[in-house]
Amino acid sequence: MERILKKKIGIEEKVDDFLNQVSEGGLLCEKGMDACLRGDREAFAGVMESIQYMEHRGDFLRREIERDLYQKTLIPESRGDVMRLLEDMDALLDRYTGLIWQFEIEHPEICPEFHEMFRELLHDSVEAVEAMVYSCRAFFKNISDVENHIHKVSFWEKESDKLSTRLQKAIFDNQSLELSQKMHIRFFAKMVDRIADEAEDVSDRLNIYVIKRML
Repeated sequence: MERILKKKIGIEEKVDDFLNQVSEGGLLCEKGMDACLRGDREAFAGVMESIQYMEHRGDFLRREIERDLYQKTLIPESRGDVMRLLEDMDALLDRYTGLIWQFEIEHPEICPEFHEMFRELLHDSVEAVEAMVYSCRAFFKNISDVENHIHKVSFWEKESDKLSTRLQKAIFDNQSLELSQKMHIRFFAKMVDRIADEAEDVSDRLNIYVIKRML
């Protein structure tokens, strides 16, 4: 199966750069939540600045790639699918930024006993997105390799779901917390888990794009 962009070097570099932003956004998100849980405001502020730049960079690259697809009349038979895939991946990067912003706005008081579960939950969600990044790279460069990566999205989404359920149960079993506190902490647990859910949604759509390319 030939490369979808047929070795168009300039646009392939932009796609790689764009996917790098998504991947690095996950690493920054983990770093930011860890800083928030530790109460390190200086480190958290540094992450906020970096992840906002990354989000803007991702938006810029996505628009550049979409413009190239139209102006250079590239892959007209798959252009719509490619654009939707890029928009979906951009939305995952936005999820990372949104989570960090929500921590900045609401300053949730998360009990230390839940810290490690929150870190693990975000790690699982980031791994789901990372599997999507690998799947996207394969879609553009060697479509037959997509299956080697995309099944990992579902694995990490299931791990995230299981941990999210355990975490929410632990939150509501805690007798020292007011109901309002439990609801607030639970909101952030669900927000983290939603990243993995959305990654799986994107993987389902990518599966359809692959089938269409194979026909």
